[in-house]
Amino acid sequence: MTAFRTLDDADVKGRRVLVRVDLNVPTDDDGRVTDTTRIARAMTTVGELADRGARVVVLSHFGRPKGRDPKESLRALAPVCAEILGRPVAFADEAVGEAAEQAVAALGDGDIVLLENTRFHDGEEKNDPAFVADLAKLGDLYVNDAFSTAHRAHASTEGLAHVLPAFAGRTMQAELEALAKGLETPQRPVVAIVGGAKVSTKLALLENLVTRVDALVVGGGMANTFLLAQGVPVGKSLAERDLAPTALRILDAAEKHSCSVILPVDGVVAWEFKAGTESHAYGLDAIPDDGMILDIGPQSIERVRAAIDDAMTLVWNGPLGAFELEPFDRGTVEAARHAAERTRQRKLVSVAGGGDTIAALNKANAVEDFTYVSTAGGAFLEWLEGKPLPGIAALSLAAERARAAAGQA
Repeated sequence: MTAFRTLDDADVKGRRVLVRVDLNVPTDDDGRVTDTTRIARAMTTVGELADRGARVVVLSHFGRPKGRDPKESLRALAPVCAEILGRPVAFADEAVGEAAEQAVAALGDGDIVLLENTRFHDGEEKNDPAFVADLAKLGDLYVNDAFSTAHRAHASTEGLAHVLPAFAGRTMQAELEALAKGLETPQRPVVAIVGGAKVSTKLALLENLVTRVDALVVGGGMANTFLLAQGVPVGKSLAERDLAPTALRILDAAEKHSCSVILPVDGVVAWEFKAGTESHAYGLDAIPDDGMILDIGPQSIERVRAAIDDAMTLVWNGPLGAFELEPFDRGTVEAARHAAERTRQRKLVSVAGGGDTIAALNKANAVEDFTYVSTAGGAFLEWLEGKPLPGIAALSLAAERARAAAGQA
């Protein structure tokens, strides 16, 4: 990833700072936030800016509204932010226009205002220059602290970085630095663990990783597709039979790039997809025709542990089995705990992300020990796929413009 400017490079005292965060958090039927993790991360940057005397203007989307929708208002999140910060957070019921301008004008040094959902306006997702200009009127500087939306070229995630001096917030900075350690400038050997149900959902990911890592562990239902492609009977296991040629193509690409692909050598088989059902471990030469592989077997677990032992850097996306059902969580949990232990011993840099991955690591009580766990979802996956992220590219361009301007001064 190219260079970007951080809060260390910004003079913020007395200046209006537009901060793009991601407050798109889960809520219950009554609109109460059920998980404040993402908000707490975002408030790190907001709090620092306020402490440094900035006039902080917080931008975010919430949900996928089609126009103004009270159910997707950010109003209820202002007191949540205030509680986390331990200081008042005002709310403006518009993202642009007179109400927003008045709310920003009322700010003193160290004050904070949360503007209404940016997606209430068509110009947000269209990255409309007119809407970008309306937002830019409200600030002197722009800080992007929402890596989770960096794969979207929207007005508040990409457009503003072209018209205001732009910086990465602390959460964005931590994410980018962690990801750089994962694949951009890693300590080698690099091992990737990729699991999940279907090859079709992670084709671009697999195709990118085999060109960049030293070993790729494939687990979950997608491993069955690779086994089937190699002529291994998988019984009634989930497998995408039409993607067998694709799996072989990925294996060929891995060989060309000297990437070892580690597939299961045994599996835990059951006859029903439910927790606590009867199950047995079988070698791949003995998978019952009427059985389903729901987890990697004990020999495969040891192979994964050995791969982690060989690694200096680990990148993880997706579970190795049906981890939501016991006892089919064993492979994922044991691998996660082993990676956590290696990380605690400072023998491994471990970067993980994706919803199912986080849930699996939480089940293993391993999240806190990983070097970095991304909550960014789609942006994290697109980064793994090697796709350019518009929000990050815009920050990099802003840094280049600033360096060029400084050189001419």
